[in-house]
Amino acid sequence: MMRTLNEYMAMSYRMEIVEDKDEGGYVVSFPDLPGCLTCGETMKSAVANARDAKKT
Repeated sequence: MMRTLNEYMAMSYRMEIVEDKDEGGYVVSFPDLPGCLTCGETMKSAVANARDAKKT
């Protein structure tokens, strides 16, 4: 049975958050979703951006 996009979106993916000491802010990636990464000035904004990035 094939999963739908909504089913994949509902799955829990591990999020890695790394402080960017050179540029400032935080970089967020999902190791199970290659190429899905984003950043934000604060940890809160970086996590919000990551949730949006996972949708696209």
